[in-house]
Amino acid sequence: MTDKSMDQLKRMAIFAEVVAKGSLTAAARPLGMTPSAVSQHLRQLEQSLGLALLHRSTRRLTLTEAGERYHAGCAAMVAAARSAEQALVRLRDEPEGELRLAAPIGFGGLLAAALAPLRSHPKLTLRLLLDDTLIDLVEERVDIAVRAGTLADSSLVARKLGRMTRQLCASPAYLAERGWPAHPQDLLQHDWLASKPQTAGVDMLELTGPNGEQQTLRLEPRVQASQVSALHALCLAGWGIGTAVSEDDRQALADGRLLPILPGWRMTDLPVYAVTPRRGDQPAKVRHALDLLVAYFGDRDADAMALTGPSAA
Repeated sequence: MTDKSMDQLKRMAIFAEVVAKGSLTAAARPLGMTPSAVSQHLRQLEQSLGLALLHRSTRRLTLTEAGERYHAGCAAMVAAARSAEQALVRLRDEPEGELRLAAPIGFGGLLAAALAPLRSHPKLTLRLLLDDTLIDLVEERVDIAVRAGTLADSSLVARKLGRMTRQLCASPAYLAERGWPAHPQDLLQHDWLASKPQTAGVDMLELTGPNGEQQTLRLEPRVQASQVSALHALCLAGWGIGTAVSEDDRQALADGRLLPILPGWRMTDLPVYAVTPRRGDQPAKVRHALDLLVAYFGDRDADAMALTGPSAA
């Protein structure tokens, strides 16, 4: 749009304000202009149109026939602009619209609990994109992504939510058949379940013992799966030893369907982040959701996010 067109839109808005207020002086105050400046804009508008819009007298202003027809469009333009501004104010101050949130599949239950207070905002809808593979936040129009582990350098904005502890585990049937590992080196003789090995065909496992001893193992997975739900099912079915990270794993550890392996040895905690695709001011739906995620994961950071289960016998 050219400067000339912008000037014309401004004069249309001034004309609508003059008609609404009934005089140049009354319109000048809310416009932050002098009456003479308002009069000049009206003259320029009439000159550009080639028609008189107002009958001017010492007592009042009245619309010409052309002015009546033109005013309807000018008033509609101003009303549309105000409506657009009010919509943005609501978006800034009150959660509404669609909140698009991406996360690994295993985070579905956590997000449902964390974002529960958003139910009180009737104009807000929620779309969860649950996938264990990374998706393009800009292409998918994602507002917030919850991600665990080390983040790759990018233009995305990350806010740390907390951390997740991990626990080696296996099913009672697998341990009854293959025996209990007593030391990290024993894992080399067991079947390993992996999500995505760090190098081709090899998964690097780092463990810290009760006295600070470090062990780094190169494990060749018997099974690889791209989703934690599949790894959970495979572990329950006795395919091997895996890493418990999901809510399903936690429940299985709690009720004994999975048992912790090497409980004295600790895996490196996974940091959990909320990632947004843009910097700067965020709409209310994003700000509220981020605050809820920070509070929820912060409360779970030390204890509730820790994976525990029955002691190894």
